[in-house]
Amino acid sequence: MLGLVAASTLSLTLAACGQNDEGSGDGGEESYDWKFVTEEVEGQVQYEYAQEFADRMDEKSDGQVNIEVYEFGGLGSETDQVEQLESGTVEMAVMSPGFTGNMVNEGQIFALHFLFPDSVEATQNILNESEALNTDLREKYEEHSITPLSFWTEGAMQWTSSSEISEPADFEGFKMRTQDSPLILESYEAYGADPTPMSWSELYTSLDRGTVEGQENPIFFIGDASFHEVQDYMTISNHNNYVAMTTVNTDWYNELPEEMQEMLDETTQEMQEWAFDEQDAQNEEWLETIKNDEENATEIIELDEEQRDAFREKAEPVREFYREEVSTVDGAILDKLEQEIEEMGGEE
Repeated sequence: MLGLVAASTLSLTLAACGQNDEGSGDGGEESYDWKFVTEEVEGQVQYEYAQEFADRMDEKSDGQVNIEVYEFGGLGSETDQVEQLESGTVEMAVMSPGFTGNMVNEGQIFALHFLFPDSVEATQNILNESEALNTDLREKYEEHSITPLSFWTEGAMQWTSSSEISEPADFEGFKMRTQDSPLILESYEAYGADPTPMSWSELYTSLDRGTVEGQENPIFFIGDASFHEVQDYMTISNHNNYVAMTTVNTDWYNELPEEMQEMLDETTQEMQEWAFDEQDAQNEEWLETIKNDEENATEIIELDEEQRDAFREKAEPVREFYREEVSTVDGAILDKLEQEIEEMGGEE
């Protein structure tokens, strides 16, 4: 893990590094203007995270660091944002590995169902401490000029659907919206579903029209995006966690002054606890809202362990598909991650 450096000890280097050359008006100090894109909109976890991050950097730098936060759609689709970060058009992004799956094969590891423990808190601890993710997977992203500074959960994933989903047979021929990741497609094909990659900007209308019949997301996102209004069921499956990455353009990051890198790293680590608390509060609040929404009644199905085991049995072989067909290192990162999960007491 990156060591924390006390904010009080940080001073900003004035060396030129592609930043704004205009002085701040106070002794000619250099200012830094960065773009920070997210896959969510104002009020949702990623956007609120980025805004809090920007506020902390502004405060620590005495106003020298100005981060402009963009909500989803402000600079294009999820895949557009990945390309912008890779090219350096934007400096920072919160992104989900599902939208980088066709670029960084190993990042599809997060699409494996029932890999992480049931406890969201235990999952976050693994995301914080895992060498497989924070070193090995990070290096894979850096081959594409993207550096993940941290991985964090936005909460357990649940299913919404137009018909009841309580056993794998319910997915047979089911039109399931997914992110554009080969392994996510494979995961739902293992249940017998017909997965359809789609940007979430199209999803509400597609669910309403029956173009797709269901989707997966954390509860806060289901509620805030109003998907429950056009779906009859929500299945509490906890089949996966929605993992987000705080990422930066690698070349830009490496060219920053050391003190500025330390400030970024420090803020990133501080934000891990903030992000966990924020997603926890939003998911709990939205669960109650959906339960009590009489105008848009949603039947909530909570899977018991026997039911989850039936899905787990179907999902298990997908790990071998990952090792043999997806991974470029013969599943070495997955092997290490599984060992870390077991050692941290998070095995299923």
